[in-house]
Amino acid sequence: MKIFQKITLLLLLLAIFSCKKTETAEKGKIKAADWLIGNWENKNPDGVLTENWEKINDSTFNAVSYFIKGKDTVHFENISLVQKGETLTYFATVKGQNNDKPVAFPSVLETEKQLVFENIKHDYPQKIMYTKGANNTLTAEISGKLEGKMTTERFIMVKK
Repeated sequence: MKIFQKITLLLLLLAIFSCKKTETAEKGKIKAADWLIGNWENKNPDGVLTENWEKINDSTFNAVSYFIKGKDTVHFENISLVQKGETLTYFATVKGQNNDKPVAFPSVLETEKQLVFENIKHDYPQKIMYTKGANNTLTAEISGKLEGKMTTERFIMVKK
């Protein structure tokens, strides 16, 4: 009888520690994106691009991204970075596009310095990439086919 109790206890402990390890691994993907948190800006002759990222909880980051030219907001976007299970997904909701519904871009790479998201079925972009740079910078890059041509747009942003 005692051997049965020991085996049961051992299996119970094993199950508990296995669950904790999985939970930690699951949160690891979004944790690798912690460097996104903050306010980022790209000033150029055409206007100012701003992205403001905040951590909502252990599995969700939200951001607003907007481009201002003169006094006009030319582009406005809500972004959510969400981890469900082991899947990290970038959701972009652009005002006036896709009936104001989010478009999902699942991650294909997440490291301490780079995040890459792809949705090959989306019209444009099909790929979104964030790369952590030196001196509080990041490069946001969108790419894919636009009107039949491969196009890449790159924005180097500075943390404010």
